[in-house]
Amino acid sequence: MTSPQPDLRSIAAAFRLCGDFVAAVPYGSGHINDTYALSYNQGGTPVRYLLQRVNHTIFKDVPGLMDNIQRVCAHAQARLAAAGCPDASRRALTLIPTVDGAAFHRDDRGNYWRVYVFIEHATGHNIVQSPAQAYEAARAFGAFQKLLVDLPGERLNETIPNFHHTPRRYEAFEAALAADTHNRAVAARAEIDWILARRDRASALLDLNRRGLVPERITHNDTKLNNVLLDDATGEAICVIDLDTLMPGLALYDFGDLVRTSTSPAAEDERDLGKVTMQLPMFDALVRGYLATAGDFLTPAEIANLPTAGMILTLTLAVRFMTDFLQGDTYYKIHRPNHNLDRTRTQIALVDSIDAQREAMDDCVRKAGTRP
Repeated sequence: MTSPQPDLRSIAAAFRLCGDFVAAVPYGSGHINDTYALSYNQGGTPVRYLLQRVNHTIFKDVPGLMDNIQRVCAHAQARLAAAGCPDASRRALTLIPTVDGAAFHRDDRGNYWRVYVFIEHATGHNIVQSPAQAYEAARAFGAFQKLLVDLPGERLNETIPNFHHTPRRYEAFEAALAADTHNRAVAARAEIDWILARRDRASALLDLNRRGLVPERITHNDTKLNNVLLDDATGEAICVIDLDTLMPGLALYDFGDLVRTSTSPAAEDERDLGKVTMQLPMFDALVRGYLATAGDFLTPAEIANLPTAGMILTLTLAVRFMTDFLQGDTYYKIHRPNHNLDRTRTQIALVDSIDAQREAMDDCVRKAGTRP
């Protein structure tokens, strides 16, 4: 977003926030939305809230998106309360309504804003540092899916239709390649050829769904480690955050993106591709953590295809990053020239590493059910 700096004090005043406004500062490292930590003084006690401007260029139906979030947050909090959870406000996001009782505020510039309770003493991390961290992240996302298995009411809105629909992502890539509006294809010929050579893999997960082996579920769809908060003192996974892509999907999408974002020691945009590798101990930890919370509702096909999910989601992101590169960097925020091309190359290297270790990954899944 490139609009002028908003008056954050007046925007915050549109919400039911208690205390005296102290400050608002930029917070986090997300690619899509603008996020601020709000500081308030409540009777001499400092408290914080999280204020976000939702990128309505990316999310075309913000009211539908916020309806999803409102329903899911309320349901999760109710489930945790019913289970007697003593710190439910740290275990699931709490959405703060506007003074009019709405889930979001729209300012006079047409921007959409929301506020959450700030979860203190817990942090998101960009790169997994240990198998224990990987285990906790996977356990958290599995528990999050499990909380939503019995969500009542209508099907959730699709905030970005076909978000993880790999064949559609290929179609968009092929259209961008044919147009080549920014004359960038020549700089990425090797990567383009690699992507085209794997076109036949695109339908692997959707074919399982069509055959009735993998059902549609409510899924997060963006399961990076930095979208789960880990307790600063214990390292325990506390809360799943960033719910904009929450919508109907496949459980394998969530696990696959965990593999993509959590098994390599390298950053998503690492330029030294020698650092990019799928670390089998990390994958093993993801499998064990995920099945610890999700294993009792997943189908046998969902469990058996956990390695496939990692490959497909990484391939899908390679396609998406390349598409954005060819289109002139219109979706993901970039911080240097060829940033999206660097991201593409990292995903390609990770797919190659996954392919090379597929037999060992299958063995991890087979063994997971026999471990305590």
